[in-house]
Amino acid sequence: MDSSSSSSVAGLGSVDPQLQHFIEVETQKQRFQQLVHQMMEVCWEKCMDKPGQKLDSWAEACFVNCVEHFIDTSQFILNRLEQTQKSKPVFSESLSD
Repeated sequence: MDSSSSSSVAGLGSVDPQLQHFIEVETQKQRFQQLVHQMMEVCWEKCMDKPGQKLDSWAEACFVNCVEHFIDTSQFILNRLEQTQKSKPVFSESLSD
């Protein structure tokens, strides 16, 4: 989480921990959607010389490689986020009350 979103969540003070978790998850989803949009722009700029009715074989291969690279990178990021979430304590304090 970047400093602006973590401070906005932290600035909520006595907000329900489940709501705070929901906000964090939604923020991560938003970042992922922005990443998809940015990657599509990058792949388009990198692979599309001149738009036409058909893709030539070079552009098609370029898009495939670009998307595969994006998928691999995204999977790595998601795995890292999952590991990070597993290492954080779950809301055990709020559940024990």
